[in-house]
Amino acid sequence: MTPVLYGIMVYVLVQLAIGLLMSRRIKSEADYLLAGRSLGLGLATFSIFATWFGAETVVGAAGSIYEHGLAGGAADPFGYAACLILMGLFFAIPLYRRGLTTLGDLFRQRYSPSVERLAVLLIVPTSVMWAAAQIRAFGQVVSSASTIEVEAGILIATAVVIIYTVYGGLLADVMTDFVQGIALIVGLVVLAWVVIDAAGGVQVAASHIRPEQLYFFGGPDQPLLATLEKWAIPITGSVIAQELISRILATRTPQTAQRAALLGGGIYLAVGLIPVFLGLIGTRLLPGLDEPEQLLPRLAAEHLPMLLYIVFAGALISAILSTVDSALLAASALVEHNLIVPLRPDLSDRARVRIARSGVALFGVLAYVLALQAESIYALVVQSSALAGAGIFVVVMFGLFTRFGGPSAALAALLVGLGTWVGGEYLIGWPVPYLSSLATALATYVAVGVFEPRARA
Repeated sequence: MTPVLYGIMVYVLVQLAIGLLMSRRIKSEADYLLAGRSLGLGLATFSIFATWFGAETVVGAAGSIYEHGLAGGAADPFGYAACLILMGLFFAIPLYRRGLTTLGDLFRQRYSPSVERLAVLLIVPTSVMWAAAQIRAFGQVVSSASTIEVEAGILIATAVVIIYTVYGGLLADVMTDFVQGIALIVGLVVLAWVVIDAAGGVQVAASHIRPEQLYFFGGPDQPLLATLEKWAIPITGSVIAQELISRILATRTPQTAQRAALLGGGIYLAVGLIPVFLGLIGTRLLPGLDEPEQLLPRLAAEHLPMLLYIVFAGALISAILSTVDSALLAASALVEHNLIVPLRPDLSDRARVRIARSGVALFGVLAYVLALQAESIYALVVQSSALAGAGIFVVVMFGLFTRFGGPSAALAALLVGLGTWVGGEYLIGWPVPYLSSLATALATYVAVGVFEPRARA
């Protein structure tokens, strides 16, 4: 067993210990799903940052920018940072003031139980896909640090994450997010400092960036709609995500929720610029990589001494754990609170927590199966944002800010948006399937909504 693997094991055991310790404070569904609505600004900010800053940001974004220049960062870090900031500016306070437990509650309050159930069935697969991407990344890290095969690493990752999340709930998730956020920042700063120093300093390294790498929106030859597609997926597809909304709803006040989202987005963008810069100069440092997603791990292996490499591996594990536990908890919360509890409203708090924990285990197994089939971490994350994001975004926008449209409009928009994206992505091969689904969902909602009476607020 290598020293790096020992370091990873120690780090994971610490996270497991925190999860088990926090489990003693869980007495009710609100404790498990929303940390008792007790989060202050510091914990909420770091939790939002660490939850969103996943393996696709540390590894995937650097590889995408290595391959495509700045335009490769449309989703990460720029699109997802914009998503967090928009949450703070427009959505955090209205969502908080509705007294929700999950995003699914909004669909029931504003529309109907039928809309609630359909929305949950569309959202849950996106969380599982996101978790699968992180689990696969975990497996790759373990494999690269030892002689363990990637498949075996994925199995280990799944077991660790299921145990860690089942016991801890959101409270443990948030507490470990704080530790993981610090580890992320330290690990990336150390890597950037060592690599840039080896390249001759910032100015020397930056001088090797080619002008064509700096086209922020894809260059003059990229169609406008293709550019809009890349930006629309992370922003509109993820701003209304259960993983993010759970942090908003878990804060003490609406003002805390708003400030935490804005600060989390700012930190996300600032730290995300590190893999951006390393991706840009990576074409000079490691030219001709067959797998661009290996850029940061390769740079770390070549430039960091053992102790600092363990710090970097801890940063990668931080990015992965802080995202995957949130995704599994989000999927389980939606199923337990919005699908099962309405059928059994007499369930005790203990029974509800037990069901939620069982859901985490089940979705962890499903994510494991999906992780084995995945080809690209980055693509899997983008697909998780695009799958049902257009319809959900349209329905939430109308439901949260207007009284136009009712259950029929919402149901139609959700189904048409999903069908358009699936057809455009897999059957027809449209160049902009997500924008198409966004447009058809919007048109469908409006067309059906004009025939429905004014809805309740």
